[in-house]
Amino acid sequence: MADKGPVREQLEFFRDLGVQEVFAETPQAPGVPALVPGSAPDLAALSRFLEGCPRCKLSAGRTRIVFGQGNPRAELMFVGEAPGREEDEQGLAFVGRAGQLLTKIIEAIGRTRDDVYIANVIKCRPPSNRNPEPDEVAACRPFLEEQIRLIGPRVIVTLGTFAAQAILETDESIGRMRGRWRTARGVRIMPTFHPAFLLRSPERKKDVWEDMKLVRDFLAGK
Repeated sequence: MADKGPVREQLEFFRDLGVQEVFAETPQAPGVPALVPGSAPDLAALSRFLEGCPRCKLSAGRTRIVFGQGNPRAELMFVGEAPGREEDEQGLAFVGRAGQLLTKIIEAIGRTRDDVYIANVIKCRPPSNRNPEPDEVAACRPFLEEQIRLIGPRVIVTLGTFAAQAILETDESIGRMRGRWRTARGVRIMPTFHPAFLLRSPERKKDVWEDMKLVRDFLAGK
């Protein structure tokens, strides 16, 4: 019988202690500089730092990195899951059908896309628009956190399950989280449904409208 490797022995040791989850850092790609938190002077510099990023397996299949766009000093930021096909082709966040619906949502609270900042947790399109995987989220998380630091929004609206779970570092479902204020990194967080979900389930638009009225009123000081 082959000897157990050190990693397996460690995992079995934790299992015997009753530990159910073990978290490990994502290995940094050889020769790729790690982002030092707080080191980027502005969004343009952060975007340049990310150019040609090979930090996860999504880099092999992307057309463009979708960094995000909008007002660099926005008080309201929207964070989605990952780019889709149109976003991958254009290098812009939320430009497909879901993006058109997001535009209407933004306008419904008296703002424009130029007023807000729009980004995704993952900066490259997953194959066939599959769900992001944990190592991909881990690879992109430092860049999203740096974006949030540089923009300094008063409110972040997370769109869908993965964005809310990534920013709030939780495994709660979006159904339990939506419509309830949370806080992360000193910023008010409003989880709500993703516009792509609303395209499939238009009856849930009223829920998002209720969430967005809370955001509107908070920013208005009500």
